Amino acid sequence: MFEVSDSDRLLAEAAGVITRRDAEILLAHAWNLSRGQLLARDREPVPADVIARFTDACARRARGVPVAYLLGRREFWSLDFEVTSAVLVPRPETELLVERALALVGAGAARVADLGTGSGAIAIALAHERPQWKLTATDASADALAVARRNGERLAPGRLEWLLGEWFVPLAGRHFDAVVSNPPYIAADDPVLRGDGLEHEPRGALTPGGDGTAALATLINEAPDHLVAGGWLALEHGNGQGDWTRSALVARGFSHVTSAPDLAGHERVTSGQWSN
Repeated sequence: MFEVSDSDRLLAEAAGVITRRDAEILLAHAWNLSRGQLLARDREPVPADVIARFTDACARRARGVPVAYLLGRREFWSLDFEVTSAVLVPRPETELLVERALALVGAGAARVADLGTGSGAIAIALAHERPQWKLTATDASADALAVARRNGERLAPGRLEWLLGEWFVPLAGRHFDAVVSNPPYIAADDPVLRGDGLEHEPRGALTPGGDGTAALATLINEAPDHLVAGGWLALEHGNGQGDWTRSALVARGFSHVTSAPDLAGHERVTSGQWSN
């Protein structure tokens, strides 16, 4: 008779409370293996310490803790980022903001700022793609900035400037060829905030309160004081905020205002050029 292996039994038990995929990822992590290596060892006994770590991770995942926090890392732009509960988990749709910044600003020398950098994912991805750019990143959270610094030291050593402070506050008197940001934009009463994982992420990085547009409004209103003539502002926003963001940019005096859709077809990143 076929004998069920330790790993099969553990995965089957976990599947009652979390997805099979998550269970495989967590078991591989607890065993310090890749998922491929885990499958190759499916007939081997699972050590007791691995079972203990896996059981604890499954319990936390069942309570909604994101897998990325349990692993301590997340891939973004094909780079491996450290993540902690001090920062948002980088999401695939945010790669569109990186793509738009690369398309808007030439490959030559440029000064670019990433505001509310969190894990540093956007700024580091840009630094990785554009060696001639000078990147500055800000965040109001010292804990988040510490994570970003560590990611920068590992993935783009010596390439980025990290500044503590809210939005443009640390950038007084400075001007950039582009400013990018993935600010908090979820409305305070949006039920998505109670969805899987989000309740464990830093709330201030998810919602500014109210209808979700306060941070976007601040960035749009203050960006002209920090952009060179012809400089760009590119913002990630919610899938229902494209019209509002375009109108706010036009009202502030930006030109060439356009929105780009994510892979799901939702307007996700809106940009405008400062010409005054």
